[in-house]
Amino acid sequence: MRVHHLNCGSMCPLGRRLINGDGGWLASGHMCCHCLLIEGRNGLILVDTGLGTGDVAHPGRLGTLFNAVTRPRLLMQETALHQIRELGLDPRDVQHIVPTHLDLDHAGGLGDFPQAQVHVFTRELQAATARASLQEKGRYVPAQWAHGPKWAEHTVSGERWLGFDAIRALPDTDEEVLLVPLTGHTQGHCGVAVRTDEGWLLHCGDAYFYRGEMDADPHCTFGLKVFQNLVQMDGVQRRANQQRLHALKQAHGDEVTLFCAHDPVELTQLQRRSHGRQGRADGQGHGAQRAA
Repeated sequence: MRVHHLNCGSMCPLGRRLINGDGGWLASGHMCCHCLLIEGRNGLILVDTGLGTGDVAHPGRLGTLFNAVTRPRLLMQETALHQIRELGLDPRDVQHIVPTHLDLDHAGGLGDFPQAQVHVFTRELQAATARASLQEKGRYVPAQWAHGPKWAEHTVSGERWLGFDAIRALPDTDEEVLLVPLTGHTQGHCGVAVRTDEGWLLHCGDAYFYRGEMDADPHCTFGLKVFQNLVQMDGVQRRANQQRLHALKQAHGDEVTLFCAHDPVELTQLQRRSHGRQGRADGQGHGAQRAA
């Protein structure tokens, strides 16, 4: 299994010091849409899709408030579709998409892979299609799934993973990819755990926003702390799950790598680590060939 860490959408909200913790008060901040592309045994798997080609072509569908607050760059070259092609892979080989949730900055690329099954926690799909509250009308964009995705709904069935409820998202494949319910940010928000040759990756989605929240002495920038409170659907659940993730990292940090969707420092660190591992693997392969 090979895992690529992709940024599928850069956002530049004003107030860098409030968002990123450095720079000027009125400077542009930097947030990413951290997605995973997994080269599995039976095709490609995406964890989250970020912003898609439809969002770049028609930014108005994202809404005036989202565009004004987050100031997305909306570049075709940042879409998952474009990056998969740049890697020399065929987007038609994306067989499965596992979103952490269906907020507009996580589900924007669904329409770029109409052939894929989309594996989602049932509670999240229900919330996204009902859009029962004013807040949910703003965060979910039906145009992003107007093509009629091949939804694969999942519910909790009693399986456990390191103390958390877990759902096997791809039970008919060789890949071990789990939905880990972490509700609060949305009604059906999940983390996505992926077993690799070197341990587990846990994409925490929007269960937290700033890397410091997982430190031994947790802290968060003021702007992201306020933002998380503003967009949460259930604050009690969100904070409880964030504390559980913090405890998970402290207890199992050697075997589980946690990261969130929007911290660019985490993304850069994991990209460098992934590239370093691939370089070592390539070198070992060349050495074996020379020895032969």
